[in-house]
Parts: sequence; structure tokens; C-alpha cells
Amino acid sequence: MKNLIDRLAEGQDDLVAIRHDLHRHPEMGFEESRTAALVASRLREWGLTVAEGIAGTGVIGTLKGRRPGQRAIALRADMDALPIQEATDLPYASANPGVMHACGHDGHTTMLLGAARHLAENPDFAGTVHFIFQPAEEGLGGGRRMVEEGLFDRFPVEAVFGLHNEPGLPLGRFGIRPGPMLANVDTWSVTFRGTGGHGAVPHRATDPTQPMAAFITALQGVIGRNLPARETGVLSVGHVAAGDARAPNVIPSEARVSGTGRSFRPEVRDIMGRRLRELAGALAAAHGCTAEVDYRHDYPALVNTAEHVALAAGAAGALAGMGMVDPDFPPITAGEDFAYMLQERPGAFMLVGNGVAEDGSFHHVHTPKYDFNDALIPIGAAYWVSLVGHVLGDAGTEGQGA
Repeated sequence: MKNLIDRLAEGQDDLVAIRHDLHRHPEMGFEESRTAALVASRLREWGLTVAEGIAGTGVIGTLKGRRPGQRAIALRADMDALPIQEATDLPYASANPGVMHACGHDGHTTMLLGAARHLAENPDFAGTVHFIFQPAEEGLGGGRRMVEEGLFDRFPVEAVFGLHNEPGLPLGRFGIRPGPMLANVDTWSVTFRGTGGHGAVPHRATDPTQPMAAFITALQGVIGRNLPARETGVLSVGHVAAGDARAPNVIPSEARVSGTGRSFRPEVRDIMGRRLRELAGALAAAHGCTAEVDYRHDYPALVNTAEHVALAAGAAGALAGMGMVDPDFPPITAGEDFAYMLQERPGAFMLVGNGVAEDGSFHHVHTPKYDFNDALIPIGAAYWVSLVGHVLGDAGTEGQGA
């Protein structure tokens, strides 16, 4: 019996064509109309029941196994692209200026479609699989909106699983861990206000750039001096604005700095927000200014349940060999709105290597030269099939090589 990955690779040309088509026509969050239509069309073509329009452009494909059983699980892929100008020069590069699939969601969608096709042809499992194609993962909370619109009321499941490519990890190597795997994501901004004034007579002004500059340099003290050394916390500055480049002789009356916070535990999250506010207020007062602080909790930490991590790791190990699975993968301070689904149902989020070049180099996600590795498509699709087999019974995974 041929290896499952090899069997899925036999349909690789069609899946690669889908992936390249999605890559060439990227769509931003909640605007994935073309992508959703393609997904729905293929799912119906393969005999799945399809629901559209949840969270605007979300698509759910449902497949019942041929064996009797009432259990149900969900598998999720994200569909949206990023506001980045592509610089790959690929023949299938983005045709939409300023928008590209820089995180591999085109590949995630394709891998889940490949699994849906294979399982529709080999539905030898007990129960139901719901294939979730989610919009707006990139900062817009599409996963949260799907949950709020009744995703798991309409499609009840005992567990939900996610999969994401990881550049820099060897092709086909899997990584997962129980507990927090990806971070809380916070967004903050501080607006310092003074009187402003003429650059020739700064003593007659209260200058908000002074507390802003002091705040930026002091910010890392929140991490280094307020968090225990064993805890993970990140505060980064992403935007600074003050004044007008056309008037360098004017001290501005307002200066704004904004950025992001990352953490894994609620206590750490609270310390970071509290100390940032206190620091901004104290520095503003020291310079005769005021500070307006907005510290917003965005995505929660993504927390895997141990039982489902074991199932996911076992499915990956049965496919690729346990030597290709790291069950204690280091946590990552990036965020993922799959966390909202894991707040509603237990489950697990898996990473799989997107590979590296011969010289060890790679382009990371969210960069203009990133591209999803087509060689990962049958591996990711096979992982999904193997997972269904492990949770709901044999799903055409016989004869897998370890």
C-alpha cells in the first residue's frame, strides 16, 4: 500500500493549481468573496454539504462518515491575505496591488481542501467532520465573529483542530505543545499632549516629544524590572508620530506612540498594561504634559488541551514518524485568533515546517518575499486525514509509513 502522502500527492497538480489561483487573487479579511466561492464550489463538487455566509465570507463543509457514529470534530483553515506589496516575481504573484498571501493562508485553505476531497472519496470513519474555512484571521477577529454567530451551535463538535505552516522549520516537521502555545495579543497607544511652540524658544513650550522619547527608552524596563525572569512578555513600539515634516521649526503640541504587547499568562498581561499606563502618566507629568493611554486586549492566548495534543501528535507521528514530531515545541509570541475557537471547544493547534533553502535561508511570514511551499500541500492534507483517522476511526490511512 502506497504511503498516504504519496497517494495525496497523486492529486497534487490540481491542488497546486488551486493554491496558485488563490495566491494570485488574494483578498483581505471579510472580503474573501472569490476565495469563499471557490472553496464552496469545490466542496460541493466533492459531495460535501456546504454552508456559506457565516461571519460574512466563512464557509463550512460537512462530511459524514460511512460508519455509524454521533461524534463530530472540526478542522479549520484561514483564508485571508495581508496588506503587503508582494516582491516574489513568481508567475502566480498577486494580481491585487498592495495585497498578498504573506502568511500561507492560500496553502492552509488548499491543504484542508485536499483533505476534504480525500475523505469524501474514503469516508471510512464514524461520525462527522466539519471543515471550517475562516475569514479575517489577520487582526480582524474572524474566528471570534464565527463563534459569536453560533458556529458551534450550528455545527456541534467535541473538539476543533488548527494547522499553520512554519517557515524555518524543516519541511514536514511538526511542532505542538500542551497549554499556552501562542500569545495574548494587545495593542496600545499613548498620546502625549503639551502646548507646543516655536522651535527657537522651547522654554516657552511644553514639549510632548520629551516624555514620548523618555517613554520609548524606559518601556523595556517594564519587561526587565517588573516581570519575573521566568515569565515571557514583549512590549514593542510599532509607530511614532509627531509634528509635520514641512515645519521642523515647530514644536508639536501632540506626540503619539503605539505598539503591541505579548504575553501568555493573564497576570503578566495585567502587569504590562498597568505599568505602561503608570510610566506614561509619570513621564508626562514630569515634563509638564498629559498622557492619554489606550491599552486594548485583542486576541487571547491560544491554549491547547493535553488530550488533543496527544491525538494530534499521534496523528502526525503515524504519518511522518515520531522523530519528525516535537511534542514540546517552544511557545511563540505571535497571536492566532483560532484561540477564540479553543475557548469554546477543546482542541489543538499544530505547526508544520514550510522548509528552508539549501543554504538554510528562508523568508518568514508577513514579509514581501514569502511564499508557501507547494511540497507541503500533500503533507498537510495527509496530516488532516491521519487526524480524522485517529479521532474518529480509520479514514483511509492504512499502509502509512512511519
